[in-house]
Amino acid sequence: MFQGASSIVLDSKGRLAVPTRHRDVLSATAASLLTITKHPHGCLMIFPRNEWEKFRDRIVALPMQAQWWKRIFLGYAMDVEMDASGRVLVSPELRSAAGITRESVLLGMGAHFELWDAATYAAQEAEQMKGQMPDVFKDFSF
Repeated sequence: MFQGASSIVLDSKGRLAVPTRHRDVLSATAASLLTITKHPHGCLMIFPRNEWEKFRDRIVALPMQAQWWKRIFLGYAMDVEMDASGRVLVSPELRSAAGITRESVLLGMGAHFELWDAATYAAQEAEQMKGQMPDVFKDFSF
């Protein structure tokens, strides 16, 4: 399970340096193979290949009414491999789709990661914090 936030600066080639705390797990469980795709909230999702395959199978099984969402998730999906330095290339198409320039935030989200443009994430988080928590947290104890 991946968790935690990391401030990341993409290099001039658009490569993301995976935080060291996640590299060993990704090497062991996914042979350093990852898949990156677009998320409808304006970020990118980064999956270890084995988790991507589970997600992809669920998307493929959706009915025809979800065809545009299939196009978004599957059409943007790019397979990448972590290099010896723990970096992965985030394609220009994916960076553009999520508005990611250099300053970004990598969030561990359980079985996958989200990669956000840092300014976009800060603005959306601030907006969410102004509102009420969703009803699913009504009986949740902190």
